[in-house]
Amino acid sequence: MPGEIVHIEIPADDTGTSREFWGGLFGWSFESFPGPSEYHMTRIADQTGAAITNMEPGKKGTRTYFSVDDVNAGAARVKELGGTARDAMPVPQMGWFATCTDPHGNEFGLWQTDSSAG
Repeated sequence: MPGEIVHIEIPADDTGTSREFWGGLFGWSFESFPGPSEYHMTRIADQTGAAITNMEPGKKGTRTYFSVDDVNAGAARVKELGGTARDAMPVPQMGWFATCTDPHGNEFGLWQTDSSAG
């Protein structure tokens, strides 16, 4: 459903401490995914997940991803409304995402589910 929160990224330079904190707070279990940086995911609802990552050292504040039917159309609409949007990138066999900011500089992301993403 468009606008539904589907994913939250929690930045952490020390992902172990962060996993202990969030896991202890909510009982979350994390699964690590391979890549150039640490990415530890958990499922928090049927259609919603969260991840702890160190891919942006020193970053503070979470990034929330919202579902869209078409990530490119969503990114174009963000720009029309005065925000910024980066080009969409694939997550193989899962979908597409674009990171964005609103006119005040608040970060968020758009997510399009697409099992054919490569």
